[in-house]
Amino acid sequence: MIRLSIVPRARANLFGLLVGKELELRRRKRGTLHRVGPKKRGREKWTHASYPGWITLERRLDGSLAAAVHSRATDGGWQLLTSLIGFLHRHFHEAIASVTISYDHPE
Repeated sequence: MIRLSIVPRARANLFGLLVGKELELRRRKRGTLHRVGPKKRGREKWTHASYPGWITLERRLDGSLAAAVHSRATDGGWQLLTSLIGFLHRHFHEAIASVTISYDHPE
């Protein structure tokens, strides 16, 4: 599993921006990351159209965003990670102050 911590710039509601952009792209039948599962306040689960696995997004109290990349393939996490990083960069690079990546290696 790969964990990301995304810190917004100047109190931007990054979680709301992400959810809104995914909804906008889905309505136009565009994009590769799509929301799945039940709606929960402050939490999202996304899947990719091509890569096996899912991404969980969670809003933190301080306004930052926690993301976890779960891949079904043993070495496929990098594909979901690059897809998420690309999505963040394309649509929200001006609203993001920093992105920290942590790798959890199974023992």
